[in-house]
Amino acid sequence: MRVLVAGATGAIGRQLIPGLVAAGHEVVGMVRSPGKRDALSELGASAVIADALVAEQVAQAVAEARPEVIVHELTAIPEALDMRHFDREFAMTNRLRTEGTDHLLSAGQAIGVRRFVAQSYAGWPFARSGATVKTEIDELDPHPVASMRRTLEALRHLEQAVTGATWTEGVVLRYGALYGPGTSLGHGGQHTALIAKRKFPVVGSGAGVWSFVHVVDAAEATVAAVEQGERGIYHVVDDDPAPVGQWLPAAAAALGARKPQRVPRWLGRVLAGEAAAVMMTEVRGASNAKAKRVLGWQPRFASWRDAFAHELT
Repeated sequence: MRVLVAGATGAIGRQLIPGLVAAGHEVVGMVRSPGKRDALSELGASAVIADALVAEQVAQAVAEARPEVIVHELTAIPEALDMRHFDREFAMTNRLRTEGTDHLLSAGQAIGVRRFVAQSYAGWPFARSGATVKTEIDELDPHPVASMRRTLEALRHLEQAVTGATWTEGVVLRYGALYGPGTSLGHGGQHTALIAKRKFPVVGSGAGVWSFVHVVDAAEATVAAVEQGERGIYHVVDDDPAPVGQWLPAAAAALGARKPQRVPRWLGRVLAGEAAAVMMTEVRGASNAKAKRVLGWQPRFASWRDAFAHELT
């Protein structure tokens, strides 16, 4: 199939394009800068140029690419996040998840794409009550932290717009917390550096449950969704949801660093904001059972426990 990847040079895109090419697909990457053509060529893809926030440019790029499938991996997350101002830090990504999604859907409808696959997130959006591991039918947080409301609204918009597009097979992939090459939790990544320097403490109870996924596994699940995804939402995470109090000390040990400091919740809230405190103490993990069953996907890295030692150093 002919596949257009928007956000082609991001952490997932750099893994996804070679995977699609290896599976026999013809890939076109949508990028904003002509200077990225060579990078795409090295990955095995051709390029179309468009600013995802300019509808006319997106329509022209999609018409030129003529894809059967569109994959939406557009984000603009800063390398160094200020968690005290969560929505501000995600403002551009939120626009890409709302305006950018709408532009890609409109352009895809105009040429009749058969499937539309989009990136969402399974790291923190679930209701902070009930089961510690959530499925796709569980509700998202009805009372999000004030500084995260716009970001959650953007995720809701993307998921509803994509799965509600009756003219195509709309597939949403909620990736877990990414680790591995090109991510913040990989060699040289921001969070890796903070953990190594003991600047990433366990806050409060450390009971917040995180679901991880290796970036290679995220890409492979996306290839599966391109080829056989049925309309709906899928959690793309590993088999081992774990509380912060478990995975953070393990990450430090993998780096040969001292155990992370522990700070009370009130102090974590003062230092890093309510969003960070909630992620450390209240968030829920995600189940990958549906992605395994429907997409036929199995993560190579079934648990972060087995992978951190060689992925973080």
